Amino acid sequence: MPSCSWLLALSLAALTGVAAGAATYEATQRNCSATPPYLPSTAVNTTLQLKELRERMRPLNISAYIIPGTDAHLSEYIAPRDARLAFMTGFTGSSGTAVVTQTKAALWTDSRYWVQAERQMDCNWELQTDMSNLAEWFISEVPPGGQIGFDPFLFSLETHGDYSLILESSNRTLRSIPVNLVDQVWKDRPSIAADSLTRLPDRVIQRSWQVKVEQIRSEMRVSPYEPTALLLSALDETAWLFNLRGNDIPYNPFFYSYTLLTLDEIWLFVHMDRLTEELKVYLNASCTGPLCVRLRGYDSVLEHVKQYVSRPGVKVWIGTEYTNYALYELITPQDKLMTSTYSPVLTTKAVKDETEQRILRDAHVRDAVAVIQLLMWLEKSVPSGAETELSAADYVNKRRSEQKDSRGPSFETISASGPNAALAHYSPTNETNRRLTVDEMYLVDSGGQYLDGTTDITRTVHWGKPTAMQKEAYTRVLMGNIEISRTIFPSGKRGVNMEMLGRRALWEVGLDYGHGTGHGVGNYFGVHEWPVGFQSNNIAFGAGMFTSIEPGYYKENDFGIRIEDVVVTVPVHTTYGNNYLTFDTVSLVPYDRKLIDTSLLSSEQIQWLNQYYGKIRRLLGPELDSQGLREEREWMLKHTEPFAQSGSSAAASSSSLTFLLLILSLFHNVV
Repeated sequence: MPSCSWLLALSLAALTGVAAGAATYEATQRNCSATPPYLPSTAVNTTLQLKELRERMRPLNISAYIIPGTDAHLSEYIAPRDARLAFMTGFTGSSGTAVVTQTKAALWTDSRYWVQAERQMDCNWELQTDMSNLAEWFISEVPPGGQIGFDPFLFSLETHGDYSLILESSNRTLRSIPVNLVDQVWKDRPSIAADSLTRLPDRVIQRSWQVKVEQIRSEMRVSPYEPTALLLSALDETAWLFNLRGNDIPYNPFFYSYTLLTLDEIWLFVHMDRLTEELKVYLNASCTGPLCVRLRGYDSVLEHVKQYVSRPGVKVWIGTEYTNYALYELITPQDKLMTSTYSPVLTTKAVKDETEQRILRDAHVRDAVAVIQLLMWLEKSVPSGAETELSAADYVNKRRSEQKDSRGPSFETISASGPNAALAHYSPTNETNRRLTVDEMYLVDSGGQYLDGTTDITRTVHWGKPTAMQKEAYTRVLMGNIEISRTIFPSGKRGVNMEMLGRRALWEVGLDYGHGTGHGVGNYFGVHEWPVGFQSNNIAFGAGMFTSIEPGYYKENDFGIRIEDVVVTVPVHTTYGNNYLTFDTVSLVPYDRKLIDTSLLSSEQIQWLNQYYGKIRRLLGPELDSQGLREEREWMLKHTEPFAQSGSSAAASSSSLTFLLLILSLFHNVV
């Protein structure tokens, strides 16, 4: 799953409709300059909500109002009730910011979503494709001395700083408005799910929540800045700390919460009606000791933090990546604040303990069964012309649901054929669904949530005869995956330092891809788990970290390729140095042999590939046997046959020629 976009967008196919050859996407985009303006059926009428929002803005005397596309925890995936950007604009992409004045409404998003925005927004909105023009836009649309309102719960510290920097020299100011104006307009805003929280079963836990609390407190005690409390805002921080899971966020087992952890107190802010009596006992909620959790209402976090900060001699530690500005601005003066990019919970959680590593590997074995079932089924069914992108997505989701401990998909399945696959974040809809054919490449990026792990895997296949360019591009993407996977590096090196290994084979022929090369993966958590990965703001690798590796290539309006595996960092022995690591691949699905040009691979790459295929046979064979999947086992064996080593064919030809010359020489001597 491409790591540059942590929420999958609605698809924007280059072709629409099930049948190949349907109208191109240009015909489905809005044209506001036409007379009358043209709007596709996918555009949302936003006239009423804009009118009501502007009415709310007037008595506040604000000239503009900013609408980010996130929630109070700065989450990548958000609940339907937090989709304010989509409600106001009609645009459902994961990356975007809207600004509304009394006369204008504008949306900023990146290039991945420009086509989608043009297809979903009506003519009330103008699309801005250049974030650098934000200051110029504000100067043009907001009068001098004007105030620009924002909800501080939806602003990160970095976002607030960026806007302040833009406006500080233009006589325009940001104004924090604690009541969200969109919520006041959104009359049928979805409610919070009534589901109770659940605790993880003991069989998937090595560290109890009490052990984790003491582990984090130990990090607080050794910090030279001497924090007295740690404020946790990211939803996965609290869920990890207490070994709890919820159902508030699509595809992610999180729940709305904050935690304030001091050296002798624990405060959990949560919707109280979702805690069963059993969970209250589990959390030691009836006592007041250092390992007793004091439960408070979710909405009381501001008041409680304010009260705590008012005490003398306290200092609150926050991770700036996930703490919203509303909480940050309470922690004053500055000597009561300690910051780091990531909280100690996120950096500790990044290193999986022995149990987490074992069960996450186990989850990938069962997950591979579902993916192989899909690929085998498609191989048989596609030639008949009966299958589509949607039916393939439904099939793999169904197969995963049959596996032990399944808890649903880990994200919306990317099932993309032909030109649709050239859009890296495409997911099929009824409008964009294409029929699968043997003449086009097919890309499927999917994953599952299991009680013991989270999975994410991408395979690209072709059932007919690929072109020479498709085959070369695929092979070079595979080479990038292999080169990162087999690299050996010192512990403590960051992924960004080796990311280019995934691109080098593509760069050699002038190809590239526009998304990240990998992201962290959790244990029944988020499919994109920060702060592990290959981007500039990821932490250094240590042993026991899980990440995806996912290079790709996308040819516009033609095809897309991505090969994604999940790997874990493991110690490796070297001749002269100690404390070195490499990646061990835990995804267990073979690549499409038809698309691999072995003449491009080095002998080391072929050796790695054969070792990987041997591993698939060793680990997946018994699982397929135990599930009684004989046909799938035969399919797996067929697709994991070892490749001939590079140069072996040439060596064989040379030996044959030498032998022939020897025979001729002997015959000549006899004559």
